Amino acid sequence: METADSCRRVAAEAVADVEPPQLHDLIETTLDEASMVPGVLTIESAAAMAPDRRSVLEYESDGNRERAAEIDRGPDSGDPETDTGGIATQAAGVQLIYEGLRLTRSLAHEEPWADLEAERGDLENGERGDLEILAADILVARGFYLLARTDAAGKAVRTVQAFGRDQTRRDAIADDESATDGDAGVDPASIDANLERDILELAVRTGAAASGDSPPPRLLATADAIADAVGPSFPPAAECLADLEPSLWDRALEDHTTDRATSATDP
Repeated sequence: METADSCRRVAAEAVADVEPPQLHDLIETTLDEASMVPGVLTIESAAAMAPDRRSVLEYESDGNRERAAEIDRGPDSGDPETDTGGIATQAAGVQLIYEGLRLTRSLAHEEPWADLEAERGDLENGERGDLEILAADILVARGFYLLARTDAAGKAVRTVQAFGRDQTRRDAIADDESATDGDAGVDPASIDANLERDILELAVRTGAAASGDSPPPRLLATADAIADAVGPSFPPAAECLADLEPSLWDRALEDHTTDRATSATDP
């Protein structure tokens, strides 16, 4: 999927200057192995709001490589309201925030540096853990930077705040003594999956905001449906998004035309 490849490339370019080399290599590997679902959905959501009612994926399937390649162009290549280079950058921002939070979540669960009396091999794991937490911080920070001057910036902040609350709650559930009565029987994995759900909503809102509008309810419902299907991890973008009905974007735009009074920055 060319859209996923382009998202990955733009995300990698955003962290190309990270040093030292070991940290850069870790971040590069993280992005190489990542599912690009958040980034692709951002671009698809922006395309769904465009006047031509056609998604980037539809253009690719029709052989229109020139249109798909526009997502690689810089922010000065066209109309700022519809420029796909800018959208690709924002998609990379969403992707980077997700990868940073996902890595943070993994580290919080595994705690590779927890045993101070570990053997040498475990100490090496702890050193890698130190690099990973730095990588997670950088990924989130660069993602924020790419979204800083967009209408989606507030939603990005709320996504990170919600992640922090969820992980605090998850830790309390894992520690039965500090869990509240209302959390009795709650599966920690369902709390972890809130990250994917929130990131998908961020992707949809970022894509829609790039067109100067808020996403229609049907587009948000699609993000929820994807979240229900994937749980606390994303499969490859081509697999995850392949089953979306071709008419989704047309229906989303129909909803959009009846709901223009809502602000693009609504939470």
